[in-house]
Amino acid sequence: MAERSENAAGDMMSNIMDAIAENLPNKKSVRFDDGEGSISDQARKLFGGGGQGGKKSVHHVLGGGKSADVLLWRNKKISSSVLGAATLAWVLFEWLDYHLLTIASFALVLGMAVQLAWSALASNVPRLEVPEEVLADAGRAAGAQVNRALGALQDISCGRDLRRFLIVIAVFFAAAVVGSFCNLLTVIYIGFVCAHTLPVLYEKYQDQVDEFLCSMLGLLQKQYQKLGSKGVLGKGKARKSD
Repeated sequence: MAERSENAAGDMMSNIMDAIAENLPNKKSVRFDDGEGSISDQARKLFGGGGQGGKKSVHHVLGGGKSADVLLWRNKKISSSVLGAATLAWVLFEWLDYHLLTIASFALVLGMAVQLAWSALASNVPRLEVPEEVLADAGRAAGAQVNRALGALQDISCGRDLRRFLIVIAVFFAAAVVGSFCNLLTVIYIGFVCAHTLPVLYEKYQDQVDEFLCSMLGLLQKQYQKLGSKGVLGKGKARKSD
């Protein structure tokens, strides 16, 4: 029984390695120079084009516009205000154990008290209204982002690209593990802080980060070639042909 289970586990691992091997690029040598087909050239294509002329800026990758300006701290007052408001909300809900209904009730009571005092001092109190265009634009923008995310997941699931599929599955498993240690609000806050810090750090140290990623890609390719040279990846193919 133990021998059968070991054989079944070995067959399963060989099948997985075989599937990964068929979807990974099979190259005989790895070059770290700047020539075409090298690791550096592939990394440049991955992170925004080859050469300095065709390299996309971080601002362009983030979509441009006001949202990219906020994420890249083009206006420090707005960016710091947004990050400070998110931090205040996280502290209120996570550390001080306030609830959304409590905060909303206190805000409404304060607003009504201000309106009462205003009406006592002045006869004309302006009406508080949110323009319908703002609500419609917000709804359309949220719907477009949801549809884009769903379409991207469907393309990855049906695109027959095993490598991208496995990467997304690994990301979801990592999110599940992180979610077991902290709640959704903390995860959202961590993502919000990363979105407001990592892009600006990458823009400042882009060359160093690209060089490090190129080295990591080369290291991964070397390990893959070692597995191929030792016959670990070919063993699964041989069993499959038998």
